[in-house]
Amino acid sequence: MSIPPSIADTASERSEERDLELLRSVASRDQRALEQLYRLYRRPLTQFLWRLQGGGGSVDEAINDTFWVVWRQAHRFRGDSRVSTWITGIAWRCAMSALRRNTHERTASGPAAEAQMLLATAEMAPQELEDRDQWLAHGLASLPLEQRATLELAYFLGHSCVEIAQIMECPVNTVKARMFQARLKLRNLLPTLDGSTGQTQSGGS
Repeated sequence: MSIPPSIADTASERSEERDLELLRSVASRDQRALEQLYRLYRRPLTQFLWRLQGGGGSVDEAINDTFWVVWRQAHRFRGDSRVSTWITGIAWRCAMSALRRNTHERTASGPAAEAQMLLATAEMAPQELEDRDQWLAHGLASLPLEQRATLELAYFLGHSCVEIAQIMECPVNTVKARMFQARLKLRNLLPTLDGSTGQTQSGGS
């Protein structure tokens, strides 16, 4: 059963009010407020960065850097976006910095690891995967970084195209183009999923 829009909107407004209050307290150098924000955002940001970067120590590094920036820059927040958009934007920039710092390590092992993962995915029949989500996760992992991040921000973290543009510091049209290209690539990468589903449905009719 879907949540009525009025209830969902009210819950979102309450969450934003809570986040704003905490961020104002952080701006006043309240460490407990920072700890609360950390507990609220650590899990979704970790999941986002983990999927984005494929795991590794750089995820923890980026999370720590994110909340260090939040601590230092909270007083500069002017309410031009949601608090969640602002914090996620910081996490995105910190993640990109962490990836750049680990360029040599990624150059040595990343392409080979990615190729191995894609080969394993190509050899797996849909029925060998646990469920549709896992199958789609393999498809997402094969997308270019910016396209994968766009889908993650939209579908896993619930940000709008305008918010994603703020997070990734790019035009809204760029976000829409990345989303379109990502969807198109997923459809081309995962044809057997739709094909097998269609065969099952036709066989049962």
